[in-house]
Amino acid sequence: MNDFERMIRQFLAHIDVERGLSKATVSAYGADLKKYRQWLANRGINDITSVTTQDVENYVAFLDESGESARSKARRLASIHAFHRFAVDEHSVADDVSAQVKAPKGASTLPDVLAIDEVARLLEAIPVSQNRACDDASLEVSDDPVMLRDKALLEFMYATGARVSEACGANLDDVDTESRIARLMGKGSKQRLVPVGSYACEAISRYVRSGRPILESKSKGPQERRALFLNKRGRRLSRQSVWEIIRVAGERAHIDKPLHPHTLRHSFATHLIQGGADVRTVQELLGHASVTTTQIYTHVSPENLIETYLTSHPRAR
Repeated sequence: MNDFERMIRQFLAHIDVERGLSKATVSAYGADLKKYRQWLANRGINDITSVTTQDVENYVAFLDESGESARSKARRLASIHAFHRFAVDEHSVADDVSAQVKAPKGASTLPDVLAIDEVARLLEAIPVSQNRACDDASLEVSDDPVMLRDKALLEFMYATGARVSEACGANLDDVDTESRIARLMGKGSKQRLVPVGSYACEAISRYVRSGRPILESKSKGPQERRALFLNKRGRRLSRQSVWEIIRVAGERAHIDKPLHPHTLRHSFATHLIQGGADVRTVQELLGHASVTTTQIYTHVSPENLIETYLTSHPRAR
């Protein structure tokens, strides 16, 4: 292992242990830097002290030619910036040669968002009884435990704006349906409390009472005593399973827009903004470190723009 590779390992350990970034983020940084390191090695650059600003610019140009999206290129360059700053802090190099290199500008794209009625169709498409949960469990209509779980999961994600990792990582004691509060574990192991609406609380209560015990009993190994959402084998639900759940629900609801777990998070934020919530509040609910990330949800649909103009401008009519 040469000094360059050793420095990359030290950097990854730093962001993992000292900065407490999520495992997924550390893994992404590692993949980005591995590609960067290999590109430099192919050009005979094997010492971090030999890397120049021109090399970094040439690498960004290489990424541009490779057809990667603007978002991917920006993320890869962010990894390189963080790595070179770390090298300076560790006194391995004198200057940050990446500091002046900017990512190529790409067309900004708005997130995939469902309209409010589309969200309603998506949630109502899961075939469970529409009867409200009853205090007497013996009187409650029996439903398929998987459908009860799917209903609770999607209601929970839309009600809280949870990331898919936060929903999969949620434990039973993270949700208080009486107080209507959920504790989410976000990026960098940062916790936040978010309110949970009555529909989601109702769906979760029903699932926990009538669906989850059946799924937990399917486990052949150690039972998942803590996990809120379980798969058919009684183990904690995976992120890949959530993708499939929302895809199937979208097909049942006849929604032809791209659907993925973040669609509900995007819709949650957009509907709050459109309903009058301020950006700072939405930032806290989403667990964004910077308000700049949240501001993408302040986009206005053409229909709302026209309606606002017609009703507000003194000479619009």
